[in-house]
Amino acid sequence: MSESVSLPALGESVTEGTVTRWLKNVGDRVEVDEPLLEVSTDKVDTEIPSPVAGVIEAILVQEDETVEVGTALVTIGDGSAAAAPAEAAPAEAAPEPVAAPVAEAPAAPAAPAPVEAPAAPAPAAPAPVEAPAAAPAPAAPAPAPVEAPAAAPVAPAAPAPVEAPAAAPAAPAAPAAAPAAPAAPAAPTAPAATGSHAGAPGYVTPIVRKLANEQGVDLASVTGTGVGGRIRKQDVISAQSAPAAEAAPARTPLEPSPLRGTTVPMTRLRKVVAERAVVSMTSTAQLTSVVEVDVTKVARLRDKVKGDFLAKTGNKLSFLPFFALATAEALQAFPIINSTVDGDAIVYPAQENLSIAVDTERGLLTPVIRNAGDLDIAGLAAQIADLADRTRNNQLKPDELSGGTFTLTNTGSRGALFDTPVVFLPQSAILGTGIVVKRPVVVTTDGSEAIAIRSMVYLALSYDHRIIDGADAARFLTAVKDRLESGDFEADLGI
Repeated sequence: MSESVSLPALGESVTEGTVTRWLKNVGDRVEVDEPLLEVSTDKVDTEIPSPVAGVIEAILVQEDETVEVGTALVTIGDGSAAAAPAEAAPAEAAPEPVAAPVAEAPAAPAAPAPVEAPAAPAPAAPAPVEAPAAAPAPAAPAPAPVEAPAAAPVAPAAPAPVEAPAAAPAAPAAPAAAPAAPAAPAAPTAPAATGSHAGAPGYVTPIVRKLANEQGVDLASVTGTGVGGRIRKQDVISAQSAPAAEAAPARTPLEPSPLRGTTVPMTRLRKVVAERAVVSMTSTAQLTSVVEVDVTKVARLRDKVKGDFLAKTGNKLSFLPFFALATAEALQAFPIINSTVDGDAIVYPAQENLSIAVDTERGLLTPVIRNAGDLDIAGLAAQIADLADRTRNNQLKPDELSGGTFTLTNTGSRGALFDTPVVFLPQSAILGTGIVVKRPVVVTTDGSEAIAIRSMVYLALSYDHRIIDGADAARFLTAVKDRLESGDFEADLGI
């Protein structure tokens, strides 16, 4: 029995989607929750999992085709539909030898013999197959049967049982050879091997493949722990080994991209981001303020507790949760940074919903941590890790990308000191955090100045000058700076 899989509702405001890639082909077997295809909407690219297990019988929507929610995408069954024609062919071929026992080559099988001669001639049919026709020819010259074995499998074997029913004396000799006759059909077993094929490895997401390439991990040697043996990011991390890292060359030369000299259309997601960026830049008055922050105390606390934090929460402790907590607290004190413009009015939300910028191979996406002001370091770290992982693996729900009131983008994760991030409407501000680096800084200790090695970071706040003044931005940045430089986060770790 077949079942159709339709395009599911991917969010309250999502009405259609574009099939970007099929992960399965007709004839492939799929398990429950195993990804079938990738779909792009105006909010997110995501995988559509199979709700049932079975065999792909028909693909109803082709790649690059846009369809509405509820449209049937693929038909999945038990595979019987594909097997039925193959079984019907032998059934139709069987009557042919029975209807024409005196035919030429098709009559060679032993089936006709029992129909015409149930007595002694019945065993005579196999005799020409094994070619021991020498038995009925004691009075005949011996050389003739000697040549027969070479021609036994061919058509001349058929006339023997038809023309010589009187060869009853040969009956005792024929049964001896009869059991060997079925051995001839054994040859067709070879095609069975050609009909089978080695199972292809499970679908590997681009982020997992990229991680494996970066870490020098051979995916063929990795055992997947995901659905249907799918290789996950954790599997690649577990497969890493210290010797492999030490053996890596000191410098990996850059490889020219295959995109050089080509022209490719924008993805649907890239089109949406481009349109929103242009609208934001032309509809708002944007500028950026930057402060430098000494996060040495945060770095020391992080080094001190990161092992215990990982053991208790299962998440690595980076600087980002500290930045997020300090930001959420400052937004509560200076809500103008968290506000939006509605015509001639300013709307102050009652909660701080942090959009976290996530870099993916498809483009920049910003899933939302809701009510960030109510979370501690452990809660923020868990949400950041979960949202980032599901965003990169196409598992994010479109509704998780909406409702943000302020954006936090970690530009330092790719090595940038700082940048001037773009504010996306309807938000009014975005904070970019640069890379944390150690460098010599002038510090004051007991009233005297000295040079010390400190962990430093730049924080850049871009904002809409229509409602946020430079003084507002400075007050907000100073609040974040003071909170981070105090390093007083032990009570907020949540472990």
